[in-house]
Formats: sequence, C-alpha cells, structure tokens
Amino acid sequence: MSDLSALKSTPRTLPAGGPGSVHRHRSDDPLLIGRERELDTLAGLLRQDAAQGAFVLIQGEFRTGKTALLREVLGWARRNGDTVVSAWADPSETGAEFGVVCQLFEPLALGATDGAESLLAGPAARATEVLCSDVSVSVSVSASVSESADGPTTATLTGLYRLVAQLAARGRLVIGIDDLQWADRASLLWLRCLLRRAGDLPVTVIATVGSAQAPADRDVLGQLAPLFRHRLALTALDGAAVAAVTEEVLGVPGDAHFRDAVHTATGGNPFLLHALLRTIKASGSGPDTEAAAQITRFVPADVGRALHLHVQAAGPHAQAVAQAVAVLGGTPALDLVAGATGLPEPAVQDAVHALERAGLMRRTGHSTAFVCPMIRVALANDVLPSVRQEVHVRAAELMLGHGMPAEQTAVHALQAPLGLPWVPDVLRRAAAETVRKGAADRAVVLLRRALREPLADDVRATLLIRLGEAGLATSVPEAARDLRRGLDLSRDPGERACAARRLAGALFALDRYPDGLDVLERTADSLRGSDATLALRLEIDLVYAGLHDAASAPGVLPRLMDLRISDAVGTPAERPVAALLALRTIVLGESPAEAVALARQALTHGMNPADDDSFVYSGAVLFLGTAGETDQALGYADAAVEEARTRGSAFTLAHSRIIRACVYGQLGRVLDCQADAEAALVQLREIGVDPHHSHSVLATAALTDALVKQGRLDEAQSLLERVALTADLDGHWVNDYVHLVRGQLRVTQGRPAEALTDFQECGRRTEARGMRCPWIYPWRSEAALARAALGEHGEARVLAAEELALARRWGVPEAVGAALRALALATGGSQGLGLLREAVRTLAGTPARFRHAQALGDLGAQLRRAGRTAEARECLKEAVTAAHRYGAALVADRALDELRAAGDRPRTRTFQGVGALTPTEHRVAGLAAKGMTNREIAQHLFVGLRTVEVHLTNAYGKLGIDGRQGLAEALSATGI
Repeated sequence: MSDLSALKSTPRTLPAGGPGSVHRHRSDDPLLIGRERELDTLAGLLRQDAAQGAFVLIQGEFRTGKTALLREVLGWARRNGDTVVSAWADPSETGAEFGVVCQLFEPLALGATDGAESLLAGPAARATEVLCSDVSVSVSVSASVSESADGPTTATLTGLYRLVAQLAARGRLVIGIDDLQWADRASLLWLRCLLRRAGDLPVTVIATVGSAQAPADRDVLGQLAPLFRHRLALTALDGAAVAAVTEEVLGVPGDAHFRDAVHTATGGNPFLLHALLRTIKASGSGPDTEAAAQITRFVPADVGRALHLHVQAAGPHAQAVAQAVAVLGGTPALDLVAGATGLPEPAVQDAVHALERAGLMRRTGHSTAFVCPMIRVALANDVLPSVRQEVHVRAAELMLGHGMPAEQTAVHALQAPLGLPWVPDVLRRAAAETVRKGAADRAVVLLRRALREPLADDVRATLLIRLGEAGLATSVPEAARDLRRGLDLSRDPGERACAARRLAGALFALDRYPDGLDVLERTADSLRGSDATLALRLEIDLVYAGLHDAASAPGVLPRLMDLRISDAVGTPAERPVAALLALRTIVLGESPAEAVALARQALTHGMNPADDDSFVYSGAVLFLGTAGETDQALGYADAAVEEARTRGSAFTLAHSRIIRACVYGQLGRVLDCQADAEAALVQLREIGVDPHHSHSVLATAALTDALVKQGRLDEAQSLLERVALTADLDGHWVNDYVHLVRGQLRVTQGRPAEALTDFQECGRRTEARGMRCPWIYPWRSEAALARAALGEHGEARVLAAEELALARRWGVPEAVGAALRALALATGGSQGLGLLREAVRTLAGTPARFRHAQALGDLGAQLRRAGRTAEARECLKEAVTAAHRYGAALVADRALDELRAAGDRPRTRTFQGVGALTPTEHRVAGLAAKGMTNREIAQHLFVGLRTVEVHLTNAYGKLGIDGRQGLAEALSATGI
C-alpha cells in the first residue's frame, strides 16, 4: 500500500494521544498491548524536527507484532500530514526486480496527476525506467535499462534517490517497509543507497525484519542493517502484559494459575497469545484453574497453518524435523530426531539451526525443543496420522536398539500400529516401571493398549492381572472385571493365587463378600493338589474375610481354631498365619502378650508388604491396639500410609488411612482421626467405591466417632443418615462398630433407650462371633451407662461389673480403666468416687488419652457435687487441658461447665499450652520470643516492668518451659 494523498506539505499537527502526547502511548490495536515502551520510542522519533531524517529498524521473531507496530506508526504519520509510502515484502516476490520499490512509488507513475509529473522530471526521470517500464514518457532515456551483473545501474539508483529527494522537498517523507528479509536484491541495494545519502533529508525510514532464514542476499542485508541509526528489538510479552491482553480479550484478567498457564503455553508471543485467548473465549470456558490444566486443548488450527509457512521457509528438511520434534514431544535428542525422520544427523542439525534462527526452536546441548508448547501442539496437530505413526515407530525402534528405559520407549510404542511383535513387551515393562513410581493410572493406559494386540492366552492373562492390580488405584469395579478375566485365563499356579487374592480383595471392597469368598475357596481347591503352600495362603484370606460376615463366620471359625503356626513355618504363609493367630488369641480373650508377639511377627514387613498384599495385616495393626500397644499400632499405620503414597495406589492409601483413623480413635486423637477418615472417604469415592460398602462404612463410623467426641452431634447424625446407617444394619463385622458408635451418639443426644438397643445389638453380634475379649468393642460398659441414664442402676452395675471382670482377665489397663469408670458412674456415692479415682489412676499414662480425660472430668464433677471444690477444680482443669489437646471438645466443654458451677471463671478453653494463654500473655510472650527485653516490652505496651514479669511467668508455666529459650518453639507448636 502507498499513501500519496498529500504531496504538498501541510502544517504538522499531533493528534491527541498520538506522538505529540506527553503520556505513555497506548494503541487501540489489542496486538500492541505491552508495546508501550516501543510506541514511546517511535513517537519520540516522529517528534523530531521535520528537517532531520530518522532510520529505524524494528527486529523481532515470528509474529511478535512488528507489522502491527509499523502500521500504527505509519497511521500517526498520515494523521500528522506527512507523506507516507509503504511496502510489504513477500517471500513469493523475492525474485521480482525492484518489487518493493514499485510498491512504494508506482502510484506516482500509474495515475497521480497533482504534481506527479514534476516529481519525475529532471534527475528523477531515470526512476521511470523502474516505475513505468511499459509507459511512454517524455524524457530522453533508453527504452530499457542495462543492469550490471551486481545489480541495478548507478544511474537507476540515482534516479530513484532523486525521486525521494523531490518528495522530501515538499515535506517530511515517511517510508515504511515490512519484512525486509523477504525484499528483492535490487530494492535492498536501492535502500542501501538511500540510507547512505539521505542523512540530511527530512526522510524517515522505518523497516521491520524478522529472524526467518530469508532468500534475500545475506551480504546486502548485512551491509544494510548497520545503516539504521535506531533499532528496536521486540521481545516476548511479560506477565503483566499477558494479564492485560487476557483482560482485553476475555473481559477479565483470570486467576493466577490461568495467566501463568497462558504465558507458558505461548511464550508471551502476541500472535499465539491472541489466537489462544480467542479460542478460549469462543469455547465459553472461563479463565480459571480448570482451563489452565488443559490449556493446549484450545490451540486453534489456523496457528498450525501460519507456522507451516515459516517452517517451510527455514529450508528443505525443516518441515520433516519440525514435525518429528512436534510428534516426539519434550526435548528429544538430535539422534532420536534423525532416527525418526530417516535424515542424516548433520541434516537434522542444519534444520534445527535454521528453525532456531526463525525463532521457532531452541537447542540445548544435543537436544532441541520448540520455544513454547503452543508451537509444538499446533504443528503436531497438523501432522498426518500416517506420518505421525511412522515417526513414533522409528523412534521406538531406535530407543529399543539403544536399550533406553521401557517407560520412555512406551511413549512411542503406544502410537504404533497393531501387530508389531515388540510392542506388548515394551508396554508391559513400562507399566511395571510406572506402578513402581506410583503412577498406576498411566500403567492402566499402557496395559489396555497392550491388550489390543494379538496375544497368546498366557500373555493375555498376565497383562489382564497386571491391569486389574493397577486398576485398583483408579476404578475398583473395572479392576475386579479385569482380574476375573485374567484369573479365568491363567494356568500358572502362583499367578492364579495372586490374582484370586487381589480379585477377592476388590470384591470385598465392593461388599460382594459371597463372591469374594467363592473366588478364594475355588482357587484354593484347584491348587491344593499341586501347591499346598499357595492353597494355605488362600485359606488364610478366606478365614479372615469369612469372619467379617455373620452368614459366613460359623463356617470359618472351626478353620481358625485348627490353624497352627507350625503349618506355615518357613513358607510365605508364616506371617499371615501369625496375623490370624493373633486374632484368634484376641477373640478367645486369652493372653494379650501372646497376641502382641504374633501381631509383631505378622507385621515384620509392615502393614502393606510388597510381597503379600492382604487385609489380614491391617487386622494385625488393630489387634495391637486391642492388646494395649496402640502407640506401636500407630507406628505401623503411619508407615503404611507413607508407603501407600509412594506406591500411588489410591485404594491402598485409602485403606491405610482408614486403619490409621481407627488407631487415632483408640488413642483419643480426635482431630487426626477425623482428618484421615475424611480423606479416605474422598479417595474411595474417586475410585468408585460406594459409600455403603464396608470400607466406606468403617471410615464413616470412625468419622462419626470423632464428631461425637467433638460435640458436633448434628453433623454426626447427618453423616449417618446420608449413608443409611441409622436404619437396620446387615451382619457385616464393620456394622458391629457402627452400632457401638451410633449408640454413643444417641446417649450424647439424650436418647439412652435407643442407645441401649444399639449397644445390646453390638453385644449380640460379637458374642455370636465367639469374641470374648472386652476391648474389641466395650459394649457392656456403654450399655451400663445407658441403663444408668434410664435409672436402671442395678442392671447397669451388673453389666459394668461383668466387663470389669473380663477386662481384668484380659489385663490391658485401658480396658480396665474404662470398665471402672462405667461401674463408678453406675454405682455413685463414695464407692463410686473411689472407683473413679481408681479409673483415673489406671488410665493415667496409657495410650487411651480420651478415656483418661473423660475419667478426670467425671471425677472432678463428682468431687464438686461432694463439696470438695478445690480438688474438683484441679481434676477439671486437667481434664480440660487433656481434652483440648486432643480435640475432644465434648469432654472439655463439660469440664468447663463444671468449673463454672464450682465458681471459676475460666478465660480460656484450656489451661496448658498456647491455647491457655490470655491475649495479653500471648502478646507479651510473642514479643519476648522476638528478642525484646522485659523493659522494652513494658515500654512498647505502656505497662509496668512487674506486669511484664508476671505475664511471662504465667506463660512459662502454661507452656511448660523454664524461660525465654523455649518460647519461640512453644508458641509455634499447634499440633500434638
């Protein structure tokens, strides 16, 4: 385009907001957001005296906004009354002699009448040889122009220069040339001549040049570039500019995650940025975290087409190399790119070099990658499926030949056509690697692709079983189906035993206990003749699982009683047999020491041993708590949770958290129990385990227990109602626990008759299972308290005394202390007071923190009622502190109420720890922890020195420290 509408000089006026403005320049063109600095610079050059020329070169990589910036500045010049001529060079016209010059000045020869003839007269007449080669002119020149081998004649260049000089004589001339790298050689030589001679003319030349490898002569471009007195380099947009563009296109700036994702995907390239944001807007998606997570999904097709032209211009092999790098993804090594393209490595290096110069690629050492993800995605989307597949196959075969890890090779094997013999093994090995790294979902993808291949039955069986094992982390129902198919196909005894146990575990998780037991029994029967050890291992899971359901328990109890550790010594079944024998010891209410020894033997390799995945080990952890070793049980549960995190199995992690929540419940660590139970429920729901299934029910019961101990009764009730646990419950073992917890909720709600029904049902169930240990579910003591609340004190004492006798026989202090408390509250009077004192002494120092706090609170209340106020206060304060430390707000609040009834006015909800500090004590302690002296604190707070000393002394006592040295650590301690 050219603009010669104003050949005569006119008064120069600067438009508001244009180059004459003193403010930072902004453009109406959204493509120029973030280019205010460059606009200011160009505006300053246009403000110079019209008699002075200015030569400006705007440099930038692919689509960084050079053209938009040039167009904006030329618009300013037009509005200022300057004469403006412009040209846009194009790769298709690089062979056209004087193509750019003709774009600039041809309108003069092709129809301009007002002053055009005089411009082309005299010394400028030779310009007509270029501009009017097919028009008759009244000047004495030859009809054709003789060119030297090196370019246009001096006379021709001089004529063109004189034309510029005559235009400039009428007022400032602004020449704009876009994409100088594509200009023809003759036009470049003319421009070189002009820049060398026009320094004293009122001529402003503004040109843009890209980084693409152009056919324009390098020597001429190299001589031309230094003649530009001013250079502007357009770089990628920064974060602030990306936010501004986002707000301009979408109407809102979006959240930080979205802006960061957009910035990373586009590399701050304005063209890519606008294209991406327009697509997001058209899709109706919001600029939020969800869109950020799948940002490359919004790459539009037209970006690929635009990139294609730039890639083609980079040389003969650039397209093949760019496609290969796009398909391979990441930062592939150059030898891998060479193998994928079939090109010699030197040719690949040349192509990468050219693509680097074009601003599309960046090389690091012996590897290369695109400058931003959006370029890779756009180019990859344009690759034909057949070409894509060929690239992946070549890459995979090269990686196999070099012995590279299967996980890396599998990226390409996934895209290979069916029927290549090496694909299934690569995918199988890669799946094993990803499982070890905790990426079970990735393993599922790899194995499903492998199973599409034509396979022998034994290979298919193995892959199906591995798929089912990995699938337990993503979808238990699907995993059960895959394990079933694998078990049916397999003929290998070890593989069948492993598959049967995994399948049974999945079916149990889905509450399909009869189906799971059937799988274990049938598989054990089929293996008994060929491998007795494997059959015994299946028998162990069968017995343990069978005890969980009331219908199957009678059938497996005799098998439990027949087990002997000698049957399994030296075999893989030794540890699980020990776990079952620990259960048997507890069921019979025999020696807790023996139960502990057996549980420890079972847990030699932890709760989730890599060589023997089974629920029987989690039972052993809980058995330790029942036998009085709850802190040790917590150690095993902690290790299991961490190991499950490392493995990446969502189901194993959820199960481990449920077990730890139950241990926390035994310890009275209420808030920790709640956190684990809630996390487990979320994970189970995500992998398709129904909230009514036994694993979810156990987590729900543990969570309900934690809520009740916090006094959050409405939430606990709502939780049970949501999963239908307020109605009749089936015979599963886990529902024994639900009855116990539901009864405790109902007692606390003031519904003792309904609570008693729950406790009695819990007792009926446990006795039907032959469980004599009183500390599995202490239903008698709970039922005694419910009867006492109903005024049935005689029956209450009988139940409590019965549990106390069983507890003393069992010999675990926590069980004895709980029974003593129940008997004391059922008995009352001085005898009850004595029993409460004994309960407090028994529970002190045991892992049962909640029950100790509970007994302290009850003792304090009884002492207050007996008129022994001072002693009552001490007990109650200790109860408040202990209960508050572990989150048992129900006990703490009741003890606080008793303290108020005793005449106290507690100012905090606890009497030890950070929570016990008054606001002033906390402030004084905080200043001391920062290093301020007592005198400085007194001056800071405008109080006396003695006041500061008193507050610090109180703080030291409540925090359990001797002085300032421990203040900072004590104040920062918020957990247990």
